[in-house]
Amino acid sequence: MRRLSSTVVVVAGERADTVVSGLDGLHNVRAIARGERSPAEVAEAVNRTVATYVVHDADPLGAVGDAWTGLFDGTVPVGGLEVAIESALAALRSDRVVLPDYYVVLDPDGLPVTRRHWWLGVLAGAAPARVVPARASSAAVAQELGRLASGRWWPQDLAAWLRELPRTVPDQAGLPPGA
Repeated sequence: MRRLSSTVVVVAGERADTVVSGLDGLHNVRAIARGERSPAEVAEAVNRTVATYVVHDADPLGAVGDAWTGLFDGTVPVGGLEVAIESALAALRSDRVVLPDYYVVLDPDGLPVTRRHWWLGVLAGAAPARVVPARASSAAVAQELGRLASGRWWPQDLAAWLRELPRTVPDQAGLPPGA
């Protein structure tokens, strides 16, 4: 899994495509709205870009988040999360997708509870400074880009962390063990 010289930011949530498109033209920001492109095509565009910030809406862990949420909401069949995890790991290992430096989550208070636990529990628990809530507007996200704080990177053993997700309960996601 490769890390790029640009700071890669995934914008996630309702209207992410519109918010990302609204960032196009900002100084030192390359905005790539997914549109009809596959995640691999977005990753290729991200890899070719030389800018301080590369912002897009093609979440490389999107299928994992959907499957984790679906597991606990009872909408995904047994084994669906494990399949999503292995697919994500294969895509990351082959550099078909790139793990972002940050996630900017749009309007997390308005998200369904389990989905909010994914963003602010599971992902923020793994790398607290790497998940940033913001209002669903290009101006709010642009403001957050200038305030991104450094912090620990995603878990060193990404495979072990992801494979533990089926045992990560929403109400306890992101909490220290025994809390």
